[in-house]
Amino acid sequence: MEPLARSPPRRITRASSLARFAYAGAVKPQDGHGSNTDIEDVIPDTTSSMPRGKRKRTTTVSVPQTAPPSATRKVKKGSDAEVNNDTKVKIEVESDDVVTKTTATGTTSAMPAQSTKRQRKPARKTADLSTGELAIGPPTGWEEIYAAVQSMRSEGGTASNAPVDTMGCERLALTTASPRDQRFQTLVALMLSSQTKDTVNAVAMHRLQTELPPHAPGAPPGLNLENIIAVSPARLNELIRAVGFHNNKTKYLQQAAAICRDTHGGDIPDTIGGLVSLPGVGPKMAHLCLSAAWGRTEGIGVDVHVHRITNLWGWHGKSGSKNPEDTRAKLESWLPRDRWREINTLLVGLGQTVCLPVGRRCGDCELGLRGLCRAAERKKVTEGRKLRDSVVLHAKEETLIKVEEGLISNGTTDEGGIDDKIGLTEEVARDGT
Repeated sequence: MEPLARSPPRRITRASSLARFAYAGAVKPQDGHGSNTDIEDVIPDTTSSMPRGKRKRTTTVSVPQTAPPSATRKVKKGSDAEVNNDTKVKIEVESDDVVTKTTATGTTSAMPAQSTKRQRKPARKTADLSTGELAIGPPTGWEEIYAAVQSMRSEGGTASNAPVDTMGCERLALTTASPRDQRFQTLVALMLSSQTKDTVNAVAMHRLQTELPPHAPGAPPGLNLENIIAVSPARLNELIRAVGFHNNKTKYLQQAAAICRDTHGGDIPDTIGGLVSLPGVGPKMAHLCLSAAWGRTEGIGVDVHVHRITNLWGWHGKSGSKNPEDTRAKLESWLPRDRWREINTLLVGLGQTVCLPVGRRCGDCELGLRGLCRAAERKKVTEGRKLRDSVVLHAKEETLIKVEEGLISNGTTDEGGIDDKIGLTEEVARDGT
């Protein structure tokens, strides 16, 4: 009896990543093994069916059966699926990056909508469709911000009674002086105000108006052009020593007074060019002086408050404005001309009372409470809203108590009177909220 021939060793490979190297062609049956094929040969090659660079992400979302797919891209539906209220339909949406599968059933459920933030854009160039000319468009929502600031700066508002309202440079000239002397006093007040608080500047102006000696016997004392020129520098420096840089301002005042006497007939210049030619007078002072002294507004007076606050609001874009002069040019490019004079007083008062350079009171500012200021400190705003709600609730409760006490003290028993007072109570409650 012949020994059985030994079969060659059989190679067995598990289904793994090596399966893609399997030979997919015809395999000849070996002797003694019939037509059995290797396990590698029966594993289909799935790697070539999905393009490179794509990945799959499966998301299950319940949508109504009758609703059409919202995607406008390529859609594939399973051909063997029957659509009814109890079956599920696979919808495969292919894109360049992601393949998304959703399962639709007969039930309806809505995806939570994402909260949309209010988009605020700074001043930007826009083209007129009719003429094609380029113009500067205003920042988004600037009128709402401006109106809120006007409300805060009005009587009884959060930013009312600022120092600039009573001691601003345009309010320090004596009304009893002649028009020429009033214009000169306005110029002096502006020159002294640089790097000086309004309260300190008002004290220095009062000393000049009351203690400056006359330039000649029999002449009136006080602040006028002739007395500034005639006074000794030491005495003038002593009178204004409370203001910042008083040594330089002493020289500037006497030099400017001499130029006004020799070049402008004893009066101050009535143009921006003439005002900025005076020593110690910059563009901001020139525009403010022309508005306050001559009643002409040819530009915006931009100081540190206007420059700082408008940049906090994002009116000048992400990069902001470089300096007050840059801020003035940007504001004048889109702000309506009838706002050019008042914007300085509005924002200076806001910066002195609420939007302080250090320690801003965002919890008391309507812009922060209403979400209009992008630079508002969130913690302060949250505390301010809680405080405001508690104050309103407390006022409402006090009003209701007073009305109820009035009902009891009057002893009203007729049904109509009680109904009238209850209606009044409800109306007061609504007003309180």
